[in-house]
This record gives sequence, structure tokens and C-alpha cells, in this order.
Amino acid sequence: MTATVALAFEPHLPWPLLAALAVLAAALIGYGLFRRARGTLLRLLLAAILLLALANPVLRREERAPLDDVVVLALDRSPSMRLADRTARLEEAAATLRERLAALGGLEVKEIELPGGPEGTRLAAPLDEALGQLDRARLGAVIVVTDGVIHDAPTDPERARAIGAPVHALLVGRPDEVDRRLVVEQAPSFAMVGEPQRLTLGFDDLPAGRGGPARITVRRDGRVLAELDALPGERAEVPFTLDRAGRSVLEVEVATREGELTTLNNRTAVTINGVRDRLRVLLVSGQPYPGLRVWRNLLKADAAVDLVHFTILRPPEKQDGTPIRELALIAFPSRELFEVKLHEFDLVIFDRYNRRGLLPLPYLENVARYVERGGALLEAAGPEFATPTGLYRTPLARVLPGRPSGEVIERPFQPRLTDTGRRHPVTSGLAADPTEPGWGRWLRQIDVDPGDATVLMSGAGERPLLLLKRVGEGRVAQLLSDHHWLWQRGFEGGGPQAQLLRRLVHWLMKEPELEEETLEAAPHEEGIEIVRRSLEPKPVEVVVTAPSGARTRATLSPDADGIARLRLPAEEDGLWRVEDGTRVAHVMPRLLAAAELAELRASAERLRALVEATGGAALWLAREGVPELRRVAEERRTAGRGWLGIVAHEAYTVTGASRTALLPPWLALVLLLAVAAAAWWREGRG
Repeated sequence: MTATVALAFEPHLPWPLLAALAVLAAALIGYGLFRRARGTLLRLLLAAILLLALANPVLRREERAPLDDVVVLALDRSPSMRLADRTARLEEAAATLRERLAALGGLEVKEIELPGGPEGTRLAAPLDEALGQLDRARLGAVIVVTDGVIHDAPTDPERARAIGAPVHALLVGRPDEVDRRLVVEQAPSFAMVGEPQRLTLGFDDLPAGRGGPARITVRRDGRVLAELDALPGERAEVPFTLDRAGRSVLEVEVATREGELTTLNNRTAVTINGVRDRLRVLLVSGQPYPGLRVWRNLLKADAAVDLVHFTILRPPEKQDGTPIRELALIAFPSRELFEVKLHEFDLVIFDRYNRRGLLPLPYLENVARYVERGGALLEAAGPEFATPTGLYRTPLARVLPGRPSGEVIERPFQPRLTDTGRRHPVTSGLAADPTEPGWGRWLRQIDVDPGDATVLMSGAGERPLLLLKRVGEGRVAQLLSDHHWLWQRGFEGGGPQAQLLRRLVHWLMKEPELEEETLEAAPHEEGIEIVRRSLEPKPVEVVVTAPSGARTRATLSPDADGIARLRLPAEEDGLWRVEDGTRVAHVMPRLLAAAELAELRASAERLRALVEATGGAALWLAREGVPELRRVAEERRTAGRGWLGIVAHEAYTVTGASRTALLPPWLALVLLLAVAAAAWWREGRG
């Protein structure tokens, strides 16, 4: 608390009027002096007393409480500060600054943090928010402890000077850091399955011109897709082709450079969504039955499906001698469909088809080879399948999963999921209660020996109803009843017919979300979540590789649905890799913004314009340590060799005030009368 006394005036008349009276008095006194009139000096004294009385001088006394100046301490805690030993240096510098600011006294310290985000590290927004809560007239300095990897530092001098105080930057890191950065210049977000694609990539060595050639490796699902040697700054194209729809992950890695700052930006994962241009399906319907149009309606409902559908409407018991070639408006294009263009179809469906003489055995041999080379086949079987004219008596026998026993079961039964079916993505979740699905009954089933096929649903007497099998590179499904249409009609409450058939078709066409064995990894809070789906109930071991190369082994135990989940903490930035021996998954749990990955080296360049415009300084802690702090007066230099200045504004608040009139009215009246009497006496003697 301090007291101050100051002279002030509280005029009884406006200052312009007082000024006019003073000029008039000066003119009259000047004229009297010019004429050497007697009593002129007394008149001067009289005018001075009158003007002083009208000006009303007072002594003001104020009790003042000084206000602390404010220092904003901005600490950079963005992801780039976790590199090397930057965080430790930041905490050490912050502790020293707090001690020295406290030792100076008379300072209020406002600490803020600079977080990272999708657009990089932000300084302007947190600083503006902090300054908006402070009295700018008391702002002494802004001290930023950072690595300089800031992406919104003001570059306009006028905007910088509007802060109203020097901005000092204490740089964590070293000015001579080197780094290697992988660059994926062009990568498609979506790609057509089977269409050639290109990945444009390369790497940069920073600073430029100090590195040599390095090897870039591209992997897909853990297998090497391409390797190439490149020079810094060069860009190369890597061709690739997606073989399935859904998400595909390409892992790209460049060899480590000796002495580089970090390897976080040496690896990345490129996610590409594979899409099919048009799905081509060949549907051949045989014996007419009430569910004849089920498949057609299901497939035509999808605008992305090109359906080629042929139906044989002549029943087998009708024998009238009409030649086969005369039973259709157009000739059945057997050779074109089953020899020339068979490979263009994504799926072939036989719906209650049996040998009728339309498809020679060589064409069915072509279908078997089509499956073995990666095609998809679905048979919706009817009673014909159990007869000598069924498809199992053709070359398709080597790819069909079920071997018919010759028995056709003609009695009501309720379809149920098997234990495997409850875990398989094609049928999991179809029944709310696996023990009592509440589905309508079917009335007919063909008995088969499933062999080594996967049985998802069972029917009468627990006999197999829905079979799946992988054959060579292709897939085959077999539905052993022609009464699935009863669900669509709502018989006895119906069932999930459309959902079941749609999933079945998508599994045949290798949609990733319906794979039986999958491994996925995703960010979760401050760690990663690993999800593995499997038909096998036994636990499986996974290897988790951190960005630093450290490996962790963990065991996943599946639940009743065949899904195993595990959450692990992730204390490192960068690309994590999860392997189960067959599959590979990648995840970046603590995502570094692309803006930060582009340049992770500590630098003063981004803050230079801001620091210079405000009169601050940028110092490297590794070279000079934490500088000395000084209080400086306004308009004085705010930085020097080894020291940083904090402007002392000497702001205060008035806690009490008093005033004393120096020429009160009574005293002014006494003086005026005395001087007037003296002037009258002086003139009377003359």
C-alpha cells in the first residue's frame, strides 16, 4: 500500500472562459505597464489571485494498492513433444520458470497448454482465449515453451503487436536434428476390385541433401507386395490390384536413417476400400416351385447386381416329344455362358436344377474349375438332388459339400443354428435366443453326408441343412431345402429369410465383414482394442508390436459367439501392428496429425515473425538453458543476451482518496480585499 500526493485543479468556470479572462487581464496589465500607470503591479497581483481562485487548486492524496503484472506461460503438450526427451526438458524448464517468476514477485502467472489436434498444434486459439480473460493493461510477457512445431502462429505483424506484450519462445529440442519422412503422395480411397491401381510414394530427408538412397517396402496382409530403392525427394509408383471388396490395408515403410530424430514418420498404413463395379450373377432355375422368384427378387433388389436369369419351366413328367431347341423363344446360350464368359460372373446359382440335357457335362466341368480358381457356387437343392439326375452325378460332385443319401424327408421341422452357426458371421445373431429361435417350420429337406463341410444350420433330426465349404480358391454353399420361401410368406411367423440369403450371397462373394477368421484393431481411449473372430473355441496368442519395435504377447479367449476382445494400453505414438500368425492388423491409437508428421524437427522458423514483431526472443534450451528473467520499464528493450524481459506496467487500484483546497473561497476573498485596499491606498497618495 502506498500514498501519493498530487496538485490538481477543479475550476469553477470552464477552462476556455478562464483562458479568455487571463488574456484580457494580461492585456490590461500590459497596457498599464506601457503607460507606467501607478498601482499596475497591485492590479496584476489582484488579477492573479482572482484567476487562481477561479481555477481552484487542490492537493489530492490517494491510497494505492499495486496490481501484479501478468505472465502467460504456454506449455506445448502436443504429440510431437513426446519425441526423444522433449517432455522431460519441458517439465524441467517449466519448473525453473515457475521458481524464477515467483522470486521476482509482483507477478501473476497464467499457465495454458497447447494441445495437438487434427490440424496440428494450435497456439493462437488457446492464447486468445487466455488473453480474453485477463486485463491486457497488466500483461507483462508471454513465454512459450515448445519445440516450434506450431501450425497457426500469427505472421501478420499488426496482429502480433495487438497482443500488447513481448512473446518469448524457449525451444525444446536441438537445432541440428535430422529426420527421414515417408511420403505417400497419392493413394486411392476407393478402388475397383480387379482393376489396376497405383500408389505414388517416396521419402524426404530433412534437412534436404544430407541423406542417401533407402529401401521402401510395401506389404499387404503381412506379405511383401513390392520393394524399391529410391533417392530422397524422388517419387515412385507401385502398381497393385485389389482381389476382394471391403477394406484393404497396405503397410508402407522406409528404411531407418542413422541418427534420425524418430521413426514415427517412417511407417504408415494406407486404407483402401475395395468396391465392385457391378456384381454379375448367373442364376439357373430348374423345376418350377412356389419359391421360384425368391432369388430373382432378392438379387434384383440390389442396384449393383447384374443378373442373368434362365428358368426352365417345362416339368420333367411332361413328355410330348417336343425337341429341346423348340422349348424357348431364344436358344439357351450354353456355350457363351458356361465356356466363353463364365469367368466374368461373381456367383453362379443353381436353383432346383437337375440334368435335363441343356448343359452337357463338359460345361459343368467348367463350373467346377471356375470354383476351384476362385469362383462362387450356390446350390438351392430340391428333391431332384437326391435322384440320379441330380447335380451330384456330374463333375460338380468334387466341389459340392454334401453327398446325397437318396432320402428326401417330407415332414415339418424347425431350422436351428448349430454351435458353429452361432459363431459364423453368416448366421450369428439371426436368432435372438439360440435355443428357441421362434422361426416358422419348413416341410421338406434332402438328406446328405456333409463330409468336412461347415454346417451352420440343422433341420429334421439334427441333419445338416445349410453347408459352406472352401474349394481351392473358391467357395460353395448348399441349402438343402426348397422351402425357405415359407419364411418370406410368414408361415407360422416366418423367419429371417432375406437376411440369411443376403449374407450367404455376400459370403460367397468374399465380403470381408463375413469372413470366419478375422483380426481387427481399433483405437480405444488411451489404448487399442483387439477383436478376433474365429470358429475355433480355443484361445489364440497374438503378438502386438509397438512403433518402437517392442513386442508384447497376449492371449485372446473367444466367447460363445466366437469373438475375442482384448484392450491394451498404448503409450507410444505411431503405427501398431497386431499378428495372430496368419492375419495382420494395424492401428494408430494416438494419432499424430498429418501436419505434425510432415515436420517433426524442432524449429524456430514458425515463431520467428511473432517473436520479432512483439520484441521478444527465441532461445534454444539445449544451448543456453533457461534464461534469466528481468522486469523492464515500458518502452524499454525486452530481451538481451541470456535474459528475457517482463514489462512492468506499475498498474494499481485506488483504495482511498482525499482532497485539500489550497485557496478556499474565504481566503481568496480576504486576499482580494487586502490587495484591493492596498491598490486604492496607493492610488490615493498619488
